[in-house]
Amino acid sequence: MSAVDAVLLIAFGGPTAPHEIRPFLEIVARGRNIPAARLEEVAHHYEQMPSGRSPLNARTAAQARGLQEALARSGPALPVFVGMRNWHPFLHETLAEMAGQGVRRALGVILSPLRTEAAWDRYATDVAEARPKVAGAPDVTFAPAWSARPRFAAAVADRSRAAFGEIPAATRARTPLVFTAHSIPVAMADASPYVADLTTAARAVATRLEHTRWWIAYQSRSGNPREPWLEPDVGDVLDRLAAEGERHAVVVPIGFVADHVEVLYDLDVEARQRASAQGLTLHRAAAVNDHPEFIAMLAELVRAAGA
Repeated sequence: MSAVDAVLLIAFGGPTAPHEIRPFLEIVARGRNIPAARLEEVAHHYEQMPSGRSPLNARTAAQARGLQEALARSGPALPVFVGMRNWHPFLHETLAEMAGQGVRRALGVILSPLRTEAAWDRYATDVAEARPKVAGAPDVTFAPAWSARPRFAAAVADRSRAAFGEIPAATRARTPLVFTAHSIPVAMADASPYVADLTTAARAVATRLEHTRWWIAYQSRSGNPREPWLEPDVGDVLDRLAAEGERHAVVVPIGFVADHVEVLYDLDVEARQRASAQGLTLHRAAAVNDHPEFIAMLAELVRAAGA
């Protein structure tokens, strides 16, 4: 008998229609002391997406389909569910669906490459708090951290190569490579392996690309402006590169597994405009999304759990 009988992919969540944007952001901001002006600014970012929706839910669903298909091909054949922390399908809703289908033991996979209290710890806590709300809720064990796994690096490297392909061949070797992740409070970073995970993952991708000119930057700061957060900001890095005479830069959102609003707006709109104003062309690598290597890595996690 399998150690687990289903997989639960756990993601952040996002609004699926314009009227959901502000209720979603209220949930995200609960207890985080985010200024109201910043929330309204972020709401405007969501409103500029096609149909006023976040692509995250659809992209996570595609990851789940890809994983279920991969497991059906090479075993173990297990159903794959998606539960969101901050919007529908909320974790308790998904656990209820799983219970209704007879699932008793599930492997939870947290769809965040980098470990910190805001991601890994809260995700696990949210699952624990959701289970008592559901009669017969399945037990959930969690897959280990996966940012250092070779197939994740392979997926990110492949996305990065596609971005480098937009640059004249003669200049690719010297083109700056900038890896980004969400900025978090310095105190939170100091209490977690967040920066170490990011650095290890970035180095692995740069090594695969045989690219020596690379930097780490942070994006999408959203908290208390009086609290120190991780730096440098990606915009400041792009400013410096432009001032040094660079004309191209490849930006890789390695801290995100899906192209959602914090990538599509913060990088594709804000960062690109800032770079362009100084004569620097930003070439943004896609997130891993449902890249075959990423899906294969998720399947490896399931098999390693003894499923």
